[in-house]
Amino acid sequence: MNPNQYEALIAAARQARENAHAPYSNFRVGAAVRAKSGRIYSGCNVENASYGLTCCAERVAIFKAVSEGERGFDAIAVVTDAEKLTPPCGACRQIIWEFCGDVPVILADLAGNSEKMSAAELLPRAFDSNSISEA
Repeated sequence: MNPNQYEALIAAARQARENAHAPYSNFRVGAAVRAKSGRIYSGCNVENASYGLTCCAERVAIFKAVSEGERGFDAIAVVTDAEKLTPPCGACRQIIWEFCGDVPVILADLAGNSEKMSAAELLPRAFDSNSISEA
């Protein structure tokens, strides 16, 4: 992917963040994943009073893409307005690895700061289908 494509991904994540439902934490997150088809799918965090039922922006974006038939991805961007760039939680790291593999993960904020890292950097020695032994 070229820098313009990364910027488009960040812009989509920033826009998705505007729709976040975060009445409990006030921590609004937007994410966007780029499918190998070139289509971008976005998502925001959706909180629930029962915190365990909250769904993170990264999972919303990936699940939306998968539900539309996508199976291969180039990159994912995550946007917050935190003081420090915020990486995905552990559950989202696992979902990113499962569906996207070792793609670039772009962390960004509303001030225009960003950092690119690999999914493998976020989830070293990941658990995946190769970890499951055949019975």
